[in-house]
Amino acid sequence: MRKTIKLALTAALVLGTTSAFATNGSSLIGMGAKSRGMAGTGIGYGHGAESALTNPALITTITHEHEISFGGTFFMPDVSVSYTAQSQQGTMNSSSTSSASDLSVVPEVSLTTKINDNFFWGVGMWGTAGMGVDYRDAPANSGTMNMVTNLQSMQFGLPLAVTANGVSFAVTPILQYGALDINYKLGDQNVGDGIAQDLEFGYTLGLSYIRQGFTIGAVYKSEIEMDFDGQLSSATQPFVDMGIFQAPMSDKLSSPAEMGIGVSYSTKGHTIAFDYKQIKWSDASGYEDFGWEDQDVYAIGYEYTTQKWALRLGYNYASNPISDAGAVTMQQGGMNMASYAGNALNMFNLLGFPATVESHYAIGGTYAFTTTTSLDIAYTYAPETETTLRTMPDMMHGADVETTVKHSQQALSLQLNYLF
Repeated sequence: MRKTIKLALTAALVLGTTSAFATNGSSLIGMGAKSRGMAGTGIGYGHGAESALTNPALITTITHEHEISFGGTFFMPDVSVSYTAQSQQGTMNSSSTSSASDLSVVPEVSLTTKINDNFFWGVGMWGTAGMGVDYRDAPANSGTMNMVTNLQSMQFGLPLAVTANGVSFAVTPILQYGALDINYKLGDQNVGDGIAQDLEFGYTLGLSYIRQGFTIGAVYKSEIEMDFDGQLSSATQPFVDMGIFQAPMSDKLSSPAEMGIGVSYSTKGHTIAFDYKQIKWSDASGYEDFGWEDQDVYAIGYEYTTQKWALRLGYNYASNPISDAGAVTMQQGGMNMASYAGNALNMFNLLGFPATVESHYAIGGTYAFTTTTSLDIAYTYAPETETTLRTMPDMMHGADVETTVKHSQQALSLQLNYLF
């Protein structure tokens, strides 16, 4: 059974030829075109069946007995890397090398059914996170180690909600599929163990209260511990052999726990929504080893609706979860290889998992073809960030090395909705 589910989810993920760059760390800023058009807001504002992906308590806002939404997001990240080596002989700068991982597709589908005035249930499958780079064709002197990384995750959930007197509570049991691949070149050595996959369980809890145009919501998403056999351990083993790391990393890489609150107010077709959530990277297996910090995510969205169309705008901000892991200069570390563990962690974070964007601007809309069929569209843009950290020194030439990553994103989401 698990093998069959893996094959089905793998087929869905094949829609993306490369990994998706999510925006709050490795997590999407929002799931579903309505939410993404409002910069990810949806904890305290109902988006119908799509709310199964954000706050399942708000699936109670569907307007018909059944509602289905399906679509996807086209991600277009732009990532480049360069380095500066400083030695007694002078300074050497590399040219900028761009990652070839610049397009992917993340599918989403959700269905909600109203059993009666108090009970609702649904089913959904959605991509939740992903990131990666592709430097396989980069020049030998690019400082990229020809690294290729690819992390993808997808969830299958069954939201169950109960509502009375404006108060709704929901629980969503979740089955998560994940795939991870890390490979690179270290001199003449090819490092990597192929793609690893895993299936694990988690859950989401949602709560909402709606009264006279006001909506208040809260959500908790459990940590889901994934085990990608042979990935992180194989990728870090060469650094153990060189005496930099004391032991290879565990192959566990968890989807972090999240908790959030949201509020919105609607009047005469106008809605303003605000969400706050915290992503617990520092407690998540794998990310904890890489030194990722928790993110406080703030999102504000606006929507104007008529019977035929809707317009949405939004802004989302979360600080970069990657910080200096305690890198040292060659003068400080000398020939003690264990001193350069922080340099190596910086290198893996910037080259393999550069989740460095912070601000995101969104615009979206809906057009109703009929009273039961509509199309949602959303566009998000994350301006370029530039992150520079000290990475592994060039021991042969006695040079300290700083690596700089530039990263921006664009994304286009489309979603078709049908009420019946």
